[in-house]
Amino acid sequence: MVDGVRGTERPPVRWFHAASDLADFMITTFRVAPERLARHLPPGWEPEVLPLAEGPAALVSAVAFRDEAFHFRGLPRVAITCGQVNYRAYVRRAGVLGAWFLGTAFDHATVALPRHLWGMPWHRERIALTAAWDDARATWRLRTDDAVCRATEAPVVPAGLDGFATDDAWHALLTHPTQGWYRRRRGGGVGTYSIWHPPMTVRHFVADDARFPFLERLGLVVPGQEPHSMLGQELLPFDIHTPPQRAVSGHRPARVTAGR
Repeated sequence: MVDGVRGTERPPVRWFHAASDLADFMITTFRVAPERLARHLPPGWEPEVLPLAEGPAALVSAVAFRDEAFHFRGLPRVAITCGQVNYRAYVRRAGVLGAWFLGTAFDHATVALPRHLWGMPWHRERIALTAAWDDARATWRLRTDDAVCRATEAPVVPAGLDGFATDDAWHALLTHPTQGWYRRRRGGGVGTYSIWHPPMTVRHFVADDARFPFLERLGLVVPGQEPHSMLGQELLPFDIHTPPQRAVSGHRPARVTAGR
């Protein structure tokens, strides 16, 4: 694996993989107490803890976008276009850094496929997403049955992000986690899959309003909490290496680790 700015090698494309262009893509990230996140992880997975200015903390993100022409490569192309919000945390398992998916809101009837076939924690929700990228300062708006978020592009590019020593470090963690895990809805255990996309060329945003009750109900953020960062991109091509597989959970309790 190379650094987050240059991305990773693209795995061979298979007929059973899925692909989509993700439009109006935004990663809204929040600080969270590591012990609160650890409660949501099974044995063997642990929060990635960073040395933030206010003290050690883990990070969780609401990743919102609009799927454009989502399809499985080996099937006739069906242009599914709809909004999606992934709620993820940044974790390690046996030294491997990746994203733990807490849940997903999806605005299409095909939500039944990942939910029932693969046991993924997805639910259907109405999602309205708009953005204006050509203005001097881009604007971005999200409204779902549950969440509201409004943001404007930062007037200047920040020198860095809190908790990260280099730009490569935050690119790798926040924009390029390629391994994902989730707790299966039925039958227990953990599911795993991977993704690939080219390196992101992000634009930095500042929240006018950022409310994600899904994360509040999990006890991870509080109402009115200011985001750690908001990273957006107008369009991002994506490979999803379906179908998910079962992961071996391991035997150690989740623990809080020092920042790396």
